[in-house]
This record gives sequence, structure tokens and C-alpha cells, in this order.
Amino acid sequence: MRSLGSWLSPSYWTVRTRVTIAATLIVGILLVVGVTVFYQAVRRTVFEELHARGKLAVADLVTIVRTEDPRGRLSVQDADFSLLQVVDDGGHVLAFSDALAGQGPLDVPRPPAPGRTVARTVHVPGVSDDVYVVSERVLTRDGWRTAHAGAPITELTRNRRFFLGALAASVLLATAAAGWIVSLSVRRALRPVRVMSGELAEITGGEPEGRVSVPGPVDEVSELARSVNVTLHRLAEVVERQRAFVAEVSHELRSPLAGLRTQLEVALQAPEDEDWPAVAQAALSDADRLQGIVTDLLILARLGAGVPVERERVDLGELARAEVERRERRIPVEVDTEEGVWVRANPGHLVRLLTNLLDNAERHARTRVWVTVARDGAFAVLEVRDDGSGIAPEDRERVFWRFHRLPESRRRDRGGTGLGLTISRDIAHAHGGTLVAAPGDGARLVLRIPLEARPY
Repeated sequence: MRSLGSWLSPSYWTVRTRVTIAATLIVGILLVVGVTVFYQAVRRTVFEELHARGKLAVADLVTIVRTEDPRGRLSVQDADFSLLQVVDDGGHVLAFSDALAGQGPLDVPRPPAPGRTVARTVHVPGVSDDVYVVSERVLTRDGWRTAHAGAPITELTRNRRFFLGALAASVLLATAAAGWIVSLSVRRALRPVRVMSGELAEITGGEPEGRVSVPGPVDEVSELARSVNVTLHRLAEVVERQRAFVAEVSHELRSPLAGLRTQLEVALQAPEDEDWPAVAQAALSDADRLQGIVTDLLILARLGAGVPVERERVDLGELARAEVERRERRIPVEVDTEEGVWVRANPGHLVRLLTNLLDNAERHARTRVWVTVARDGAFAVLEVRDDGSGIAPEDRERVFWRFHRLPESRRRDRGGTGLGLTISRDIAHAHGGTLVAAPGDGARLVLRIPLEARPY
């Protein structure tokens, strides 16, 4: 049983959950960034407006200070900037508005030079809101003075909590709404996948011929359904071929085994009257046939399973010439090869392929067999041809079927396994090539495999 921690691990989350969480986080982050930018923009706008009006207010105050150098209470020109104060360089408050009566000098840095203003947000005792103060230095006949003009920041200070709370609530609601919409959208988008999953479960449960439904419109899910159907079709073909192969193997193995058993049973009924060397010879013949079938089946199994084999640089023409010279010739074999037809292949496999083609040609030839090796573009071409009766057009593909032997082949050689050409074609495919029965006088089998890539 999985622990709570394992269930909380993202590896156990569904696609819908992962997509919803990711999309919700992204939307939430974007909303937070957007709200922050919006708040900063509002704040900047408020302060820019305050600064512009504060400069006008402090300019009016500077004019009064420069001409009158007032003492005591000051009259207010701007109702918003009602906090006015004039301070000398000693820090003594010389003049003030009613709102700053009894207050000490405001905590504002001294402007660096006349005509330049300094702005700062400060807290003033007795004022509920923060105060935005604009200051400027001015020279009078009695010395330097610093004029301060301030206004409460009511737009942001008084309603800040409500404003920030409204923004936070809007972020939470918008994020939740986005997560809900994404979850529904992903659920709807994955509905065809859930349908396909159920259909696949039924197919694997005993309906090998079944197919999944293809949803509309044409999108990635419908393409997935088509790919699944193609895969199911190929699997059905593989299963059908496997069943046919098992049936054929059973038949081919049963015949020599039944013959061998019958011979031995008959011989044992009257052992004193049997010619035991003849019985042993017949049994050995059936054993050889069984061994040939099993060997060919193992080769087919290895080729079909894609077992990797070592490959090397092989001169196809030289290999064909050496194999023809090594064989015992029942009929003449003429060899015509180009020089330097190099391929990268497994020599043992190529020898087995060529042996099968030569055995087939010698079995059907009347007087002669021809072997040619040449280049054709990017391919090496090996052709084995005989002057026999040839292969009928309707049989040019059947000759490569497993255990399929033409009547003439059975008449000429009853000991064959019917797997030689099948193995040869599988070897060709394993090397990225083809093997076909081409039209022409007599049987004409043509192998094409890629030439070895030239090093550059």
C-alpha cells in the first residue's frame, strides 16, 4: 500500500492534475505580477500628481518667503497642500500653517541648492495619513530659509488596505476560475483518450480484431487513434502469421517424426527379420530432415527477433566467387563479378543466402547456372539465374513463404525444408536490402543491398 507521501508525489498525479496545477500556477504568477505592476503604476501616478502640485505650492510659498520672510501663521493657497512650514538653517520654525501649529521642523533633507526641490514622505504627529512634502531653499535678507509644502496622501494611505485586499481577492478568484476552466478543458480534451483506453482494454481482453474509435476533428488525439489502429492491425497480422507458422511447423515436424516412429515400431515388431543398417539409414535421413528444419527455424527466429550480429567490410564479388569454387558442382556455374563491390554485412549470413540461392538454382536448372555481382547506384546487386522452366508470375511471391514448395521442387528434392528462400529474404531485409524473384528466362533471383558508404 502506497504511503501518503507517495500519493502526494507528482509521479502519481494524472495528466489532468499536472496540467491544471501547472496552468494555475502560471496564471497565478502572471496575475500577481500584473496586480503588482498595476499597483505600482497607480502609486506612481498619484505621486507624480502630488509632486507636480507640491512644486506649485512650494513655489508660491518661496515667493512669499523671498519677499516677506514671514513669521507666525501662514495662509494656505492650496487646500490639499495645507501643511506649510518655513525653517531657518538653525532648525527653528519661523512660520507655519494652522495644521502644523506647535510642530517641530519636518524631517525632510535640506535641498542641495536654491531652485531645486526635494520630495519625501514623512509621518507628522496628529495627521492620520502619511504626508508628501516638497521642500525648497530660498535666500532672504536675513539668511537662508527652507520652505516646506505638504499634503496628506489620502488616496493610497486611507484606502490602502481595502485596495490591496480587493486586489488579492481578485487574484485568488481569477486563479481559481482559471484552474477550474483548465481542469474542465483538459478533462474534455482527454475524454477520447479515456474512451480509447477502455476500448484497448477490451481488445487486449479477447478481441484481437477490434479497433479503437477515431474522434473528430483532426488533431493530435485523432492521429494517436489512427496510429493505434495501425499498430493493432500490424499486431493482428503478426498474430495471424504466428498462428499459421505454428500450424505449419507442427505439420512439418510431425511428418518426419511420424515416419521415424513408424519405421522403428515396424522394425521392433520383428527385429530378427529387419535389416537394421537400412532402418538406421532411414532413421538418420529423417533425423537429418528434422535437424535441418530446426536449424532453419532457429535462424528465422534470430533474424525475426533482430538479434544484432557483427558486420564487417565484405567484397561481395569475391565472396560469391569463393563460394561457387568451394561447392561441389552438379552442373556448370558461371560467375561474372565486378571488382570492389564492397558491402558491410555478416559474411556467414551472405554465404547462407548465396548457398540457398545456388541450391535452388541447381535444383531447377537444365544445363547451367549464372551468378553475377555488379553495382547499381548505391546498391550492390547479386543475381543467381538458371535455365530451368522458371517461376510463374503468380508464384514469384509465394516461393518466399515459409514451408511453401512448388510441385516441381518437391519432385526434384523431397528432402528440402521449404525455408531456404524465406531465410534468404530475411537475411536481405536484415541488411537493409531486398530479395525478389524477377521475370526472365528460367528462375532469376535478385539480391540488392546497400553499398558500403565511402569514407570522406
